[in-house]
Amino acid sequence: MVVQDSTDAGDARAGVQLEPFLHQVGGHLSVMKYDEHTVCKPLISREQRFYESLPLAMKRFTPQYKGVITVHLWKDNQGHLSLVANPQKENREPLKVSPESAAVAVWQTLQQTTNSGTCPLAQRQPTQLVHPLKESPTKVFLVPKCHLSTPVSSLVEDNNENQAKRGFNPWGLLCHQAHLNRLCSEYPEDKRHRFLLLENVVSSYTHPCILDLKMGTRQHGDDVSEEKKARHMRKCAQSTSARLGVRICGMQVYQTEKKHFLCKDKYYGRKLSVEGFRQALCQFLHNGSRLRTELLGPILHRLQALLSVIKGQSSYRFYSSSLLIIYDGQELLERSPCSLHLQEAPQKTLSDPSADLSKVDIRMIDFAHTTYKGSWNEPTTYDGPDPGYIFGLENLIAILQDIQEGQ
Repeated sequence: MVVQDSTDAGDARAGVQLEPFLHQVGGHLSVMKYDEHTVCKPLISREQRFYESLPLAMKRFTPQYKGVITVHLWKDNQGHLSLVANPQKENREPLKVSPESAAVAVWQTLQQTTNSGTCPLAQRQPTQLVHPLKESPTKVFLVPKCHLSTPVSSLVEDNNENQAKRGFNPWGLLCHQAHLNRLCSEYPEDKRHRFLLLENVVSSYTHPCILDLKMGTRQHGDDVSEEKKARHMRKCAQSTSARLGVRICGMQVYQTEKKHFLCKDKYYGRKLSVEGFRQALCQFLHNGSRLRTELLGPILHRLQALLSVIKGQSSYRFYSSSLLIIYDGQELLERSPCSLHLQEAPQKTLSDPSADLSKVDIRMIDFAHTTYKGSWNEPTTYDGPDPGYIFGLENLIAILQDIQEGQ
């Protein structure tokens, strides 16, 4: 959807209405969809500097950095609040978003049961959502007659207690709601905010299955308060971060027969034991009918390549960063009517990591607390590669190898 931004006198220009990104499975900052191939998130200077000085060897394991945009709150004539981005000056042609966008429809429906645009948003009573999947994983149908008595957070809480199966992951909506609450309560309405533009790493997937892993044995940055440091240390000590150097922060897994996503969030991941973590990895690779064993070779191949790269990054500490493991829930053999039946698929894909049958991706994200020599105004510097990150990667690889050998 394109809206007209005429805040600056004599400089009316088209703006791009941002959509909640319905494939956000973890994190606390809201990730927004800018166009089909681009997402954006609130700018943190340390993260921007990391992307702008990214080592060449790491570029294939991180989202492409596309620059910075300014964003502001906007209210339409029905009182729906949204965020609007001003296109970069070098590209003033507006990027059009479909007015029938599923993400926009979901968010507006969550607002429309109360008065127009009053903050905080958490006071609103959202509409019940019914969301079978049709042609797209984010195709959502809304039933406005039924109403919930709790806000978006209830959708997330339901994930862990009832193994929620959804047409979209509600975590992104929760983050979006919290972000709008902060913008409404802490800043003037006409305040401009800067956002990072990043590659949408799941844009090529039909039904993206995503595992968000918090990597390393330490999650606090050098610049945090003692209170926050103690809180992060406690979370690590009470989760698989301490024993494995990795814990689950969220995931969504496409269930092929029922055509929905199985979703889990960070609260689920914090409670897992070492054995529970292993079982969760199996669940991430299970489509409801079978374990996708053909994915293990390609995933391990890319993880081992990443491990080699991380070992070569002296002084870098990737505190509180995440690692995404991504694959398509719609199998390649489903897509072509002329393809072999599933049981007739070439067996070499189970052991041949170079085979392109199973498209997988591995991406590092969230660098707000990353530190390295040469970065601006660092209070502490380190020597050698990140031992906590390496510890986590090696354990992750070992567990996946164990799963592979057990099949």
